[in-house]
Amino acid sequence: MKRMGMSWEDVVLIEGGKTSTDPTVVTVNCPDKAGLGCDLLRIVLEFGLYVTRGDFSTDGKWCYIVLWVVPRPSSLRVDWESLNKRLLSCCPSCLPTFYLNQLSDCSKPPQLYLLKVFSLDRKGLIHDVTKVLCELELAIQRVKVMTTPDGKVLDLFFITDGMDLLHTNIRREKTCEHLRVVLGECCISCELQLAGPEYDIQQGLSCISEAVAEELFSCELSAKEDRAQTLSADVSKVKKASITVDNLLSPTHTLLQIQCLDQKGLVYDILKISKDCDIRIVHGRISSSVKGYRSLDLFIQKKDGKKIVDNDNQVALCSRLKEEMLHPLRVIITNRGPDTELLVANPVELSGKGRPRVFYDVTLALKTLGICVFSAEIGRHSTPLRQWEVYRFLLDESRGFPLTSNRAKRDIVDKVRRTLMGW
Repeated sequence: MKRMGMSWEDVVLIEGGKTSTDPTVVTVNCPDKAGLGCDLLRIVLEFGLYVTRGDFSTDGKWCYIVLWVVPRPSSLRVDWESLNKRLLSCCPSCLPTFYLNQLSDCSKPPQLYLLKVFSLDRKGLIHDVTKVLCELELAIQRVKVMTTPDGKVLDLFFITDGMDLLHTNIRREKTCEHLRVVLGECCISCELQLAGPEYDIQQGLSCISEAVAEELFSCELSAKEDRAQTLSADVSKVKKASITVDNLLSPTHTLLQIQCLDQKGLVYDILKISKDCDIRIVHGRISSSVKGYRSLDLFIQKKDGKKIVDNDNQVALCSRLKEEMLHPLRVIITNRGPDTELLVANPVELSGKGRPRVFYDVTLALKTLGICVFSAEIGRHSTPLRQWEVYRFLLDESRGFPLTSNRAKRDIVDKVRRTLMGW
């Protein structure tokens, strides 16, 4: 079937590079909708892809998006066919009946499933399970990991399925079989079932002390935190994010010129703010990284199609963008009684969706350091301005990695942050 002279098979096109090192070109050409760019970039990030550059254009009714992407790390295996289907599912598009179904289903929460993995404990266990789930396009919504006194671990993963197939026996059996193969003799049992209504995704609020919450969610960054957040190979080259607002160049658009340190999920974070603030990016260009820095030129409008001329609105938008660019994820180590606790937090979209692959990156960093996790959980925490997704890990101090010294704690925070930021 065709519409406006274009085959619906061409709504999403994925073209590999001429060589193995060239980026893959992802093109989306479809009807526009509010927040579409953010939704597409979230899927790209979920597949572990890094955007080397990109172009956006829309007339308010139809949009054209081109992204040049590469896997990070380069050894990552990407199911391009599955990516195509996931991106296509975001587009208000393929067939009129499918489009109507999308509109009626978009408000429905994703079906939640409970994965129970009971196994013998070992280093890197949680990350190995998480890696399998990511490879199978299963998104982790909440986690509860508990270590028993006799050296066994019960992992409870509350997951949703990007492929929407977990209602089938084949998909559930395939997931459990993959986990049994990866865990080997450590695996005692593996069960996957539909979670009951008592396990609603919006439950699981994280109880955090007032002092810890103040440190984790503070809007104002101290000079020490600011320097720590912008760690790079050459600290002398670190500079803050720069945003220039220009209302003179275009008669109908406000131009935002952004330059900041390159990092994982940067484009998603910026588009998340535009989506939450009802800002439409009419034209956008994402330039390639130069010496570790990215430049973006965004021609934007308010929801009513007008420029942003009010100074207070400009300041508020730039402030939110800078916070996302300088401090998109919060990482601290604190004490919970006699235990050492690692906390990671990120603000969720107004739609309630959290950032993809955070649990994957944190557990990868801990596995690389050789640190075992005694218990872990994912919850939500609300502050006056926004809701946060909070990842909490009680670290095991009995496995050879010293956690008592301040130097060791700084090394853990540094490694986790660098992994999360892709540095």
